[in-house]
Amino acid sequence: MSKKNILVLCTGNSCRSQLAEGYLRYFAGDKANVYSAGIETHGVNPKAVQVMAEDHIDISGHTSNHVDEYQAISFDQVITVCDNANEACPFFPGKVERFHENFPDPAKATGTPEQVINEFRRVRDMIKVYAADFVNEHVN
Repeated sequence: MSKKNILVLCTGNSCRSQLAEGYLRYFAGDKANVYSAGIETHGVNPKAVQVMAEDHIDISGHTSNHVDEYQAISFDQVITVCDNANEACPFFPGKVERFHENFPDPAKATGTPEQVINEFRRVRDMIKVYAADFVNEHVN
């Protein structure tokens, strides 16, 4: 069975899609090639790296990529993790399964540093559950 190519797409490829890429890679193991991209690139958010490290997943080597960089790859599945990306999502040729789940943007969190990092953790945990379920249903 060939590996599936999965793309996670959000607006800036800095938080939500990075978290999802980390968990999808973790849960899918060698069953899938997982990529993430944005319709813009904002750089990988250091707090996203921090909260993933707390869960023993290292995304510090991830880069913030523009969706156009992946035109040569034939994706099997595209997951949009914010409404903006879902609306602006480019057309992917071939037989691509589209999935959409709108997660809150932790980068928009306000309050004390503790409140902000707790919002990153809350979104991380939501994405972890989504990624585990996604791999069970659509990859395994």
